[in-house]
Amino acid sequence: QVRLVESGGGLVQPGGSLRLSCAASGHARNLRLMGWHRQAPGQQRELVAQISSSGNIYYADSVKGRFTISRDIAKNTIYLSMNSLKSEDTAVYYCSDDLLGYWGQGTQVTVSS
Repeated sequence: QVRLVESGGGLVQPGGSLRLSCAASGHARNLRLMGWHRQAPGQQRELVAQISSSGNIYYADSVKGRFTISRDIAKNTIYLSMNSLKSEDTAVYYCSDDLLGYWGQGTQVTVSS
């Protein structure tokens, strides 16, 4: 049974930082193609960042230079470090196994003063 559990969301002021974590278990343990997606109210879910087992990384243009995706294979965990946060980054952030099609339950990130 694949399970992805996110943590680290919360309320932060504009310009602040947060780090999201996603602990993977089950078949997702190889972390072969893992991603972070987000969904703001009334909007479609979008891919924010993705990392492959070979180390290839993708970032959406809206987060380039501000967000960093990383992984710790020994801990079966991926991370999303978010800096210089903006109000438009407010959304529910989901961890995903983009190879097997599994999703976490999501964690809320709210950027507001």
